[in-house]
Amino acid sequence: MSSTLLFAVVIISNFIYTSSSISSGGGSFGTRSFSVMADQKTQEEKKWFPLESNPTLLNQYISKLGFETTLHEFTDVLSTEQWALDMVPHPVSAVVVLFPMTSKVSEKRRELHTKSLHSSGSSTEEADSSVWYIKQRISNACGTIASLHALMNVPKTIREACISKSSWLHTFMKNCPTSLSPVDKAILLENDTTIETYHEDATKEGQTSRPSLDESIDLHFISFIHNHGKLYELDGRVEHGPICHGDTTQQNLLTYACRVVKQLMEADPSEMRFTIIALAPKVDD
Repeated sequence: MSSTLLFAVVIISNFIYTSSSISSGGGSFGTRSFSVMADQKTQEEKKWFPLESNPTLLNQYISKLGFETTLHEFTDVLSTEQWALDMVPHPVSAVVVLFPMTSKVSEKRRELHTKSLHSSGSSTEEADSSVWYIKQRISNACGTIASLHALMNVPKTIREACISKSSWLHTFMKNCPTSLSPVDKAILLENDTTIETYHEDATKEGQTSRPSLDESIDLHFISFIHNHGKLYELDGRVEHGPICHGDTTQQNLLTYACRVVKQLMEADPSEMRFTIIALAPKVDD
């Protein structure tokens, strides 16, 4: 099927976010998305403003945290089709996804997660302790959580080359080693005023106006990483920790992550509010 340019209007209460989307074969999602990343909230939680799903903004954000974006950067993935995946420099270090939390998409996610847990026989958090994972306890922080999941799980060579030793990111990495429990990591994050300020600044630099802190937003941001030959989905909101979706390699991470995302898209074909961003080697223009 030929690519068809669509324009999706995402209406969230009194706020309207417009995103340019591409429909190609089996998947559709925003490209230079104007959507925001958000998540479920409880009254007891600290609240942040949500981030936009925007590679330019996210690159500025992670650069402030201490990740060298002149070497690796977030870049749009225009489709789940092979022609779009071939446009992205490889190997990809991580994949971040924004998706709508509709009933159909959520039901499909539960199905995939149940299949994963039954296949592994136990929580993947226990099965592979080398995955860096943090719980999300701050409302509307899924953009930051997804970014941290991506950055903290990059291959060692990239971590050594791209994370400045004098940066916030390096300090946080030392204070929150993989062995620290996901909840203890979350508590440290909650009490860290530096990243709260960086996050706040990033929400002011987007292409859309910020919604109210009390606005209900049905979009959520997650990450996919490769670890020891396995594809992991990382979402600080799920009960079971990292979700293993089977075998992959670093070279094939983007392809296999998109296969999972494509299943979510197919669960609710009318939805256009999907964006995929890859953390990939930077190529000079």
